[in-house]
Amino acid sequence: MSALIEKLNQLDKLKTTTQPKWGRMTPQHMIEHLILAFKTGNGKLNVQCVYPPEKLQTLKKFLISERTLPKNFVNPMLGENLQALVFSSLYEAIDNLKKEIDYFYDYFKTNPNSTLINLTFGELNFEEWERFHLKHIRHHFEQFNIYEE
Repeated sequence: MSALIEKLNQLDKLKTTTQPKWGRMTPQHMIEHLILAFKTGNGKLNVQCVYPPEKLQTLKKFLISERTLPKNFVNPMLGENLQALVFSSLYEAIDNLKKEIDYFYDYFKTNPNSTLINLTFGELNFEEWERFHLKHIRHHFEQFNIYEE
């Protein structure tokens, strides 16, 4: 079982009433935000990197480091405002997140040498995308106090 799939078990602790330790997202906003990240990592959503090429080496060093993502980071694609919810419930969103994670693994199983653009880190291969997703999930699971090592 992949590390990403194992982390999903922690979602059992997430409730619609769970309050974030920082930020304005609701639990469902957080899940739908993760869905968008997985869609960029499975080829369903194409984005352009917002940083110039000369910054990407430094950003990739951060990605492979043990440092966590900063709190209250404003996603350049989403901006300051919360996005409109797509799914009718938190639980429907969680089910969709699980499907997008499956699509992520299916995509790279079929396209093992592929790279896809990440909004912040630029062109990433499978290992880099998996690293990003683990770091991103940790960040948001810590935000909602459901993260376990």
